[in-house]
Order: sequence, then C-alpha cells, then structure tokens
Amino acid sequence: MSLSSPKPIIILGIESSCDETSAAILQDCKVLANLIAGQKIHELYGGVVPELASRAHQKNIVPVVDQALKLSGIKKEEIDAIAFTRGPGLIGSLLVGSSFAKAMALSLNIPLIEVNHMQAHVLAHFINTGENEVPKFPFLCLTVSGGHTQIVLVKGYMDMEVIGNTIDDAAGEAFDKAAKILGLPYPGGPLIDKYAQLGDFKVFQFSEPKIQGLNFSFSGLKTSILYFVRDRIKEDKNFIENNLKNLCASIQHTIVKILIDKITQASILTGIKEIAIAGGVSANSGLRNKLTQTGLEKGWKTYIPHFEYCTDNAAMIAINGYYKYLKGDFSNQKVEANARYESIKQKQNGTI
Repeated sequence: MSLSSPKPIIILGIESSCDETSAAILQDCKVLANLIAGQKIHELYGGVVPELASRAHQKNIVPVVDQALKLSGIKKEEIDAIAFTRGPGLIGSLLVGSSFAKAMALSLNIPLIEVNHMQAHVLAHFINTGENEVPKFPFLCLTVSGGHTQIVLVKGYMDMEVIGNTIDDAAGEAFDKAAKILGLPYPGGPLIDKYAQLGDFKVFQFSEPKIQGLNFSFSGLKTSILYFVRDRIKEDKNFIENNLKNLCASIQHTIVKILIDKITQASILTGIKEIAIAGGVSANSGLRNKLTQTGLEKGWKTYIPHFEYCTDNAAMIAINGYYKYLKGDFSNQKVEANARYESIKQKQNGTI
C-alpha cells in the first residue's frame, strides 16, 4: 500500500510508558495537539515509583485525552485510529494506556495500533513542524533515554535494526545516578546539563569503558564517579559544593564523548552519513552541540528533534501509528502491554 492517502488521517496517540501521561492528535504528520501530564510526586523519592506512576496515569488519562481533543478541534467520531505504547516500559503504567486505548477503539469501532516506544522515538523526526528537514533512508539514529541507549540502522519507516546497544545501564540512567551522587534532586539529568554549561570539563577526568564493537556500558562509569566523589569528600566535606559546575561539566563531557565516539564508529562501518539522535537525552545541550560539531567535521547531515519531541510524548506514538495505519498494520483486542516489548531487530554482538 502506498504511503499516501486521498484524505487526511486523524490519529489519536497515547503514551504511558513511565511517569508521563500524554495524548496527541495528529492530522497526517502534523500535530494538532500534544499534551503531557507529569507526575511531581516522584521527586520526593528520587526516582519513579511504579505503583504511584500507574495510579497517577489512571487519574490523568481521561482529562488529558479530553483536553487534546478540545485543543485540536477534532471530535472523537473523526478519529481514524488509536495508537498506543505497548512497551517497553513500566507494566502498570503501560496497562493504563493500553486498556484505555483498547476500550476507546472498541467503542468507536476504529483500528487499534500498538507502538514500540523506542521505534516511536526514531520516527519523531518525521513529525511535520513546518520547518524541519526529515532524515533520508538509510540513516543512523542514536537513541538515548533513561532506560535505553541504542544505535539504530533505519532503512524505512518500519524497517529498523539495532546495531549497538547498552550491555548494562543506559546513558540517561548514568546522568541521573551521577546527579544523585552530587546531591541534585530528581530528575537530575537536566540539572547536570544546566550546571555543565557553567563549568570546565577539563578540570576532572573519568575513565571511559573499553567496549568492543558498537555496544555501550555505563555501569563502570557510574561506579568511578561514586568512588571519586566519595574519596574527595573525605578530604574536603565541601568538595561537591565547591566544584559542582566543573563536576557536572566533566561528567557530561565523558558521557557525550562515549556516545559520539560510538556513532562515529557506526558511521564509518556502515558508510552512512545521515545521522540523527532521539530519546530523552537528545534534549541534552552538550549532546546536541557535539553532534552538530562532529557532523560539520565529518561531513554528516545531522538531524536533531525539536525539544518537545525528545522526551516521552504522544505525538511520536501517533506518527508511528500513522505510518502503520497506511500499511494496514493493526492490532486486535487481545493485544497486551509488554514491559520488555521488542519490535526492532537486534544484532546480538554490537558488530556489523
């Protein structure tokens, strides 16, 4: 089936993989509404509490969908299909979104479309903002979030292969863990980015993991930061307070360097110079700037998503649903949320 339609397609997207309840209305590739309800409660615990997250989703999902429809000016009877995050994510959170999507699709007698959260991050680049240039196939996408760090070879809208993956922790988790070590509140990643812009990354050095191929590892880096800070505090109890900006700059520089070195290696191995980033960590200014700089040096064409489409949002779910709709790739009412859902092919050893 051709990726075109004689009439505009209206997709309702629902995202509930972690701690943000989001609903979006897309008309073809254009966003008419994209609303997100966050959950401040997790700040008290220094991280997402799954049970609290699922309860908050139950409270938020109806008003978020309702407001998205009102803001877009679309009536529910005009919706052509409902796309929802099947996984990966927190199972309790996913169940709220998937149950709502299934019920609403059944009541309206319209198609239901399951979406892989990580695939949706990649396809966020194809949301029509009126000013963005979209990547050309094939391209490489460095997809970095709190739970995932991947290099994805993208050959088509639904033809993707993970050629590099983290063997332990994700880059986003490394940011948040480092922030916690420094005594910064959750979520700490954006705060490290904020202070890093005011510091000197050359002041402190942290060892980089030696991982063969295109795979990543961040557990060792987290441990080295922990031991480094712990030992310095023994010498100076005000060490963090006196060096916070430089610490943040050094930590961010190390993580970004690991990411850029691997995507550079992937570009060399594949010969592909169309390079994109996606996922929550793609909102990091250090990563965005370094990708742009490296692209100029290497002759890449680089693609950085609009800030509002970096973190978890329903617009990216809806754009994925749009392309699945055009292919007639629908789910049935038996579909179940899957915390470890994988619909992207993966190379097992991180080599090409």
